[in-house]
Amino acid sequence: MRDLLPGLVPLRLTQGLPALHPEELIWLEMLDGWRNQQLGGNLSPHTIDQRISNIERFRSFTEKYPWNWEASDMDEYSMELRGVRRLSRSTMLTYQVTVRLFMEYLTDSSYGWSEECFRRFGSYPAQIAFEWNTARHRSEVMSDPKKCPYSREELQSLFDCADDHVARARRAGRKGWIPWYRTSIIMKTAYAWGLRRNEVRQLELSDFGHNPAVKKYKDFGTFYVRHGKAKAGSPPKRRTVLTVPETDWAVDCLSDWINDVRPRMSVALSCSYLFPSERGGPLTADALSAAFSSIRKEAGLADGLDFHSLRRSYITHLVESGYDGLFIQQQAGHEYGSTTAIYTGVSPDYRNKVVQQALRSMATDATHQRNE
Repeated sequence: MRDLLPGLVPLRLTQGLPALHPEELIWLEMLDGWRNQQLGGNLSPHTIDQRISNIERFRSFTEKYPWNWEASDMDEYSMELRGVRRLSRSTMLTYQVTVRLFMEYLTDSSYGWSEECFRRFGSYPAQIAFEWNTARHRSEVMSDPKKCPYSREELQSLFDCADDHVARARRAGRKGWIPWYRTSIIMKTAYAWGLRRNEVRQLELSDFGHNPAVKKYKDFGTFYVRHGKAKAGSPPKRRTVLTVPETDWAVDCLSDWINDVRPRMSVALSCSYLFPSERGGPLTADALSAAFSSIRKEAGLADGLDFHSLRRSYITHLVESGYDGLFIQQQAGHEYGSTTAIYTGVSPDYRNKVVQQALRSMATDATHQRNE
C-alpha cells in the first residue's frame, strides 16, 4: 500500500542514484509529489496550479530549499506581503495557508520526505506556519470593506455606459461592437439572475428553460447553473434560478443576443456556449474582467464596485423588494442564510421604511387594545 500512496518519495530517489543537482531534483520531485497528493484529494487542476505557484513564489523569496526553511522566513514573507506589496488580508491568508499545507505534506512521515532529506542533506523540513505567526479565518467576512452592492442609480449608469460602447462602435462601423454587446449582455445577465463571473461565462444555450408557472418568460423562466462555486475536492455545485419580475427586462436583452447578435459570430454554429469567445470556447475570466473594468472606470464608479457586486446587488434588491429570505438564499445557492446576509447591503431608505412600518404596526396594535 505504501508504494501506491500519492506523493510518496519516488523509488528512484530512495535507491540513492547520483544526481548532478540533487537539491533542485528533490525540490521538483517534492512539487510533483504534492501535486499528486492533491489530485488524489480530488482538488481541481486550477486550485493545484495556484498552490504550486504560491509555493514557488515563497521558494524564490527565501532563496532556500524547504529542508532549510525556518519560522523567521514565514515572518519575513508575511511582512513582505502586507508591508511592501500591500496585499489584502484574504490574499495574504491564502498564501500563508498554502505554505502550511505544503509543509504538512512534507513533514508527514507517510511520504518519507523528512528521511530522504536528512539522508541527503543532513537536514529535514519542519513546519514553519503556526497559529502565532499566520493569520486565521476568524471572521465570516474577509473581503475589502469597499466591496459593496451597486445602488440602483449606479447600476443604471453602468449599463448605460456599456450600451454607449456598443452604440459608438456601431456608428463607427467597427466589428468590435459585437464583443462590447456581449459584455453588456453578460453584465445584465449576471445581475438579473444573481450569477458569479465563472457561472455566467460558462453558461450554455441549453442552460435555461420554461417555468410553467410563468409562461410569459417563454424559454427564460428558469436558469440551470451547472458551474456554481465548489467546495474543496467536490464538483461544481448546481442550482436552479427562477426569473423574477424585478429583472424580467433582461429576458428581452438575452433573447436579442441569442436570436440577432450571437449568430453574427463566426463560431456561433460550432459552439454551445451562450457567450463564446472569438476562438469558440468560453470567454476567459481575465478577458471578461478586463472588459468590465474598462466600462466601470468609464462610468466613474468606485473600484470597490467590481463584477461580483452585480451579484451583491441582485441579492440586496430582492431583500428590498420583500422576497422571502429562504427564497433568496436558494436563488443565490447559499448553504446558510448567514452567507446571504453577508451579501446584503440595503439602503438607508429601505431601513427607514422598515422602521416606519414597525411604528405603524405598533400604533395600530395600541389602538386596537384601547378600543377593546
